[in-house]
Amino acid sequence: TTEIYTLSLHDALPIFTPLGFVDATFFARSTAVGSGIGTNFMGIPYNNAVAGRLSETNFSAQNSRIGMRVDSTVLGAKVLGYLEADFLFNNDANSYQVTSNSAGLRLRNYFVDVQKDGFEILGGQDWSMLTPNRVGLSPLPSDIFYTQNEDTNYQLGLTWTRQPQFRFIAHPSDDFALGVSLENPQQYIGGGSGASTVVLPANLNSSLANEYNSGQTPTAVPNWFPDIIAKAAYDGHVGDKIEHIEIAGLVSGFKDYVPSSAAKSIAGTHSAVGFGGSLNFNLELFKGFHLISNNFISDGGGRYIFGTAPDFVVRPTGDLSPVRADSTVDGFEVTLSPKTLIAMYYGGVYVGKNVIFDNTATGSTLKKPVYVGYGYPGSSSVRDGQELTFDWVQTLWKNKNYGALSLINQYSYLMKEPWLVATAGPRQAHSNLIYIDLRYTLP
Repeated sequence: TTEIYTLSLHDALPIFTPLGFVDATFFARSTAVGSGIGTNFMGIPYNNAVAGRLSETNFSAQNSRIGMRVDSTVLGAKVLGYLEADFLFNNDANSYQVTSNSAGLRLRNYFVDVQKDGFEILGGQDWSMLTPNRVGLSPLPSDIFYTQNEDTNYQLGLTWTRQPQFRFIAHPSDDFALGVSLENPQQYIGGGSGASTVVLPANLNSSLANEYNSGQTPTAVPNWFPDIIAKAAYDGHVGDKIEHIEIAGLVSGFKDYVPSSAAKSIAGTHSAVGFGGSLNFNLELFKGFHLISNNFISDGGGRYIFGTAPDFVVRPTGDLSPVRADSTVDGFEVTLSPKTLIAMYYGGVYVGKNVIFDNTATGSTLKKPVYVGYGYPGSSSVRDGQELTFDWVQTLWKNKNYGALSLINQYSYLMKEPWLVATAGPRQAHSNLIYIDLRYTLP
């Protein structure tokens, strides 16, 4: 038999659009961070360590990307399928070999988005809704604010992740959008992206370690419920200029189970809820000049600041206590000409201390206490980090049929400070970052 499919007036054949670019990147740092092309911001070494006395120089093609988008209309609804990948898989293990680099293809974004009658649903992996937008609540990378930086970890202080999610968005008008996103959770206690790890009480260290993500966990850890993110965005128009303002909120749940064998604890489940909120704006003050400010405060939202802070600490009883984590990215972007863009950003992170008296540690008394948690006496926990960045993006050649060739330049000064300074130890860690990238973008 022969099946015949007839397009209705509300359907359209899909349009396939390839996308991507080829990057040839030089990057150097004045200290040996050892994190590849993406900088682990909180992992820069102090100058009393060997790595703090060494520098890094590398070339990489890992940030090259390949992908495709598919646009169609089905039953009157706009349907968008989007796929984007790069070569940053196994960033450290296989990407800088002696004889042959073997950087693996890595999923970045892969989602389907359906819009009809002012409503929108998205399912798949995309930038978190907590990531600042440039336009509305659009899921497309070109409408997301993650700076002009060549650093594949972008800017210290930026709230972002790319993870599986389901979004539900309403568009009451062309200028206003509001939505809710249910996103993949992680019970994070630090240890990723160079961040300090929470120290667990002695009586729970062995029994609870696998219940939390410490940045090294190879598989998913237990989680209570999906992260819930709500966001509203307004794109006003002043003449031919667009002024983008948005506000977002985060709710995360954390839960553990303490076995009865753990001494001095309360057996059973313990839970806590983390909250966060952000206020962001991207204002075109005059044609080609954008003033940008993204601000995030939280109790338990450190994972979303590129994992630079833990979400919570654990008490000897098994109770969970969220850790304060705040961040900001502020700056401007200026289009000097159709081929020249410059940008400057300041990014900062503050991580609050949450000190726990561990009465289960050997020798711990009120007169000689042993502390755990985050920022406790004797720890190396990071209190804050700051990064100042200058970008210059120059388009060397562009043709609508053959693509574009660009030169992307980045300089950053990065620093961090611990909660406590060891005797005669350095008060800060510093690093200078340089990126020079030649990029060919597909037409």
